Amino acid sequence: MVPAEHRASGFEDFHADGVSWKTIYDAWATDEFVLDPTRITLLCGSAGFDGTQFKGLLASKFDIQLNKTSRNSVLLQTNINNTRSDIAYLIKVLADMSRELERRLSTDHEEKAAFDARVKSLVTDVPDLPNFSRFHDAFREDPRGKTNEGDMRTPFFLAYDAENCTHVRLNSKEIDDMVKNGRAVSAKFVIPYPPGFPIMVPGQVITKETIDFMRKLDVKEIHGYQAALGLELIKPEKLGGAKRKARK
Repeated sequence: MVPAEHRASGFEDFHADGVSWKTIYDAWATDEFVLDPTRITLLCGSAGFDGTQFKGLLASKFDIQLNKTSRNSVLLQTNINNTRSDIAYLIKVLADMSRELERRLSTDHEEKAAFDARVKSLVTDVPDLPNFSRFHDAFREDPRGKTNEGDMRTPFFLAYDAENCTHVRLNSKEIDDMVKNGRAVSAKFVIPYPPGFPIMVPGQVITKETIDFMRKLDVKEIHGYQAALGLELIKPEKLGGAKRKARK
């Protein structure tokens, strides 16, 4: 998870032979990035569960509370209140669930085929997270600069006036044409949960990769986006005025 050049200690595994508290201390003292031993990432997609589904199952049936979820994993955060018996109970629950799943799949071939397709969609056929593109030139101090920082404040407040914005349907040809011509500029923070961080910010030029990612998403909760209305964009004709205002 962490490139070797950022781990001068060479430490890789809390459970490897010969690892002591001094090994861990040295890693925390010297390495640029370290793994947090109090956090456990559990891949649940390989068992056919998405993160939200698995979180709900553990809470409702086994009274195990999780903190964060992704499309195919969950994050367990331990703290000073957790005991060895808590961990033992968690491992027992996971082992029991695994054995029950294997028993069902070994006797029902149709369910096995459906299960394999579900796992493939969760673990293999996942949409690629798009990289940040750039801010529109209207919101950049130096549009020819090599770095991609920009002014997020101006488009954020520009979008407060509904007259400056328009909505375009996600699956429309119109959004494809605007993206192709570089005229699709986000008016909002668009945050799908999971993963829970923005894939669009105010003033960002929306790319094909971002649209493809949005179209493949199967999560229900996307802040800053209403499917019935579409993506909220800054009207192209408003960008020139924003540029003059920013330069002034």
